[in-house]
Amino acid sequence: MSGLRDRLTEYLALRRRLGYALADTERSLLKFVAFAESSGSGRVTTELALRWVRGFTQILPSTRAARLGQVRLFATWCRTFDPEAEVPPEGLLPHRYRRARPYIYSDDEILRILEASRQLPSKSGLRAHAYATLFGLLAVTGMRLSEAVGLERADVDLGEGVLTLRRAKLGKTRLVPVAASTLAVLNGYASRRDQVLGSSSGQGFFLLEKGKRITGWSARYTFAKVSREVGLRMPAGGYRHGRGPRLHDLRHRFAVHALIAWYRADHNVDAEIPKLATYLGHVHVSDTYWYLEAVPELLSLATERLVNRSKGAGK
Repeated sequence: MSGLRDRLTEYLALRRRLGYALADTERSLLKFVAFAESSGSGRVTTELALRWVRGFTQILPSTRAARLGQVRLFATWCRTFDPEAEVPPEGLLPHRYRRARPYIYSDDEILRILEASRQLPSKSGLRAHAYATLFGLLAVTGMRLSEAVGLERADVDLGEGVLTLRRAKLGKTRLVPVAASTLAVLNGYASRRDQVLGSSSGQGFFLLEKGKRITGWSARYTFAKVSREVGLRMPAGGYRHGRGPRLHDLRHRFAVHALIAWYRADHNVDAEIPKLATYLGHVHVSDTYWYLEAVPELLSLATERLVNRSKGAGK
């Protein structure tokens, strides 16, 4: 193991103790360290970091800049042990980050996705049941994918209808109550899972055949596959399933539908948004307010509310 690789192991361990998951950061920095080793370099330099990140020609400028930022933070850590390590200056790859506009699935699209998921082939039918339940749960709770696939059996209270999310952002834990209809579906899947695998087949809640846990990667791949089958993604070459609405957009749909319902019911949305932020596990309430500018219908409703209040105040 190289010295740079040792430093990376220590760096990731420290940040994880502070509550960061760092799955994407670890993948990127492992690639960077491998690149450095193949280049015969034992330390981080600005030239090396730029040469590495510019080799990714098929990614967005914002993604390229983000990867350079990951190397920059790692280099800052390395410099505390190696004064000759270089920290790439900020702004080397200027870009303007824009959050992707959320795709708001219609009810019909959700039903088509779930129906296609129920048709996924497997010997016992557990695969279809697992993915349909997972995608449905994401749609009706707005959970992050990592939170859902990280659920253990003990985290799902099938009596009270409460989920305990222990793998939330920054390591925080929160409780998510679910509706009776959602609880019934979760109970149905759990019964089928235990019938196929046995009640002691692993600690994970969402399991496939042979007791294998659903991973984030497999969930995204399967969602893209069924999305293509129902016409939400254009065909692509090879084994790819094209570009189109993402699995994460189910979370956006949940948040937007909640906000629209509050506006239409004439609720005090400013008072409700902190509750929604807590339910979704947003670190900052500004992440929830973002929907007001990202979704045209919400912006229109918020503007209409503001205009009506102004007229009322002027009377």
